[in-house]
Amino acid sequence: MAGVKREREGAVGILTLDEPASLNAMTPDLLGDLAAAIAELTADPDLRALVLTGAGRGFCSGQNLKAFDSLGDDIAAGVMRLYWPTFNALRTCRVPVVVAVNGVAAGGGFSLAMSGDMIVSARSATFIQVFSRIGLVPDLGSTWLLPRLIGRQRALEMMLFNQPLPAEKAKEWGIVHEVFEDADLRGGALALAQKLAAGPTRALVATRRLLEQSDIATYAEQFQREITVQAALRGSADALEGRAAFVEKRPAKFTGR
Repeated sequence: MAGVKREREGAVGILTLDEPASLNAMTPDLLGDLAAAIAELTADPDLRALVLTGAGRGFCSGQNLKAFDSLGDDIAAGVMRLYWPTFNALRTCRVPVVVAVNGVAAGGGFSLAMSGDMIVSARSATFIQVFSRIGLVPDLGSTWLLPRLIGRQRALEMMLFNQPLPAEKAKEWGIVHEVFEDADLRGGALALAQKLAAGPTRALVATRRLLEQSDIATYAEQFQREITVQAALRGSADALEGRAAFVEKRPAKFTGR
């Protein structure tokens, strides 16, 4: 059945956008199922990381223009009601999220990829904004996410000229963490997610949150916020284990608690 495929590999959940005929173009139904899948998997306390990828020849080709009618007369309200919860679920997920981009990530599909924590890609993958090509502005978080990854000038270059960015260039610019041969993408993404899952995931997610808050904080405010979060984590099982492992000169065994 079309929608989002759910899988588990130990402590890692794998979510696959599974509408390859449309290159996994976004619809309210597809994004609603993705939000439901994130909620289902992360409800398990033993889940420690997620991988998000796409079936077929592309990760996500952007918004399915045929689905606009389902957004209602007020498109902005429809997008906030039907799309925002999914993007926010990825951005605020309680575990690290690795996005494995196979093929194209275009327009809103590019935004979806950037909503995770780390992007890896197949060598054949491409990233493109496309919006100005159809007389529109970037949306679904692109103007917030992309400049924070690659800076204002490069973000403008991608958004104004709509040139596809190949995987190797995306890595050079800081969008992609690692590029794999196409056949190795799933294994590479899973290995990275397993590495994150073996870490102190509460602290990793708190680090993500601190980085995002730093954009609107003064130095003094962020200094105080870091210490506040640090104090809250010091008594956690992972922090106690980390300190014990350091003293005992052994690898730490984190549990995400």
